[in-house]
Amino acid sequence: MSATVRPEREGSPTSAVLVSYYVYYRVAAAHVTAARQAVAAMLTLLEQRTYVAGRLLHRQDEPLLWMEVYEGVRDTVAFDAVLVDLLSASGLTALLEPGATRKTERFVAAQA
Repeated sequence: MSATVRPEREGSPTSAVLVSYYVYYRVAAAHVTAARQAVAAMLTLLEQRTYVAGRLLHRQDEPLLWMEVYEGVRDTVAFDAVLVDLLSASGLTALLEPGATRKTERFVAAQA
């Protein structure tokens, strides 16, 4: 399950088109430290399994609104599967603000 697998054909899960993931959510103030640890562990394991390095950001004026950024994903099917598994194992969902969910946006480079 490598995110760096050579593309076989257009339209396949592994593609020459690089996909950037932006995953955002609100963390509960009482769980910031635990959430930061959960995300750090998830980022480390995700990079080990997919060769995609992620980073964690927070909104400048709203420190509890976090965003994970993953760029250069080639195999979105494999990446999604690993991300779902690691999220489940991390316990991060329980550390979100009540009622909050993780929202994922996927972007590709615009053609000029």
